[in-house]
Amino acid sequence: MIKRTTAKQRHRKRHQRVRVRISGTATRPRLNVFRSARYIHAQLIDDTVGHTLAAASSLDPSIRDESGTKTDQARLVGKLMGQRALERGIQQVVFDRGGYKYHGRVKALAEGAREAGLEF
Repeated sequence: MIKRTTAKQRHRKRHQRVRVRISGTATRPRLNVFRSARYIHAQLIDDTVGHTLAAASSLDPSIRDESGTKTDQARLVGKLMGQRALERGIQQVVFDRGGYKYHGRVKALAEGAREAGLEF
């Protein structure tokens, strides 16, 4: 009998392949991206202790009120994430695309974070 994998299982497997190579530290945390059909979220994570240092989302009131496409909102989330990281003295991060392809909203978020001053 052939077992079929679901989209969620395939996504989890892709994310695990990325996570084998990427890990965040206190000086260079991991910028994790989660993309749903409607929103996008980003977190700075220190994997040595398992703490979230900063977070931003398209659900934040400052971004939610903005009109535009989901890609435009993703760029704003990246800029907000960059600002919050710089407030905490973090300039360098490791980008974790979360098993998603690096295009569209994920790419826009990364470019927004770079515009804000983060270095990948």
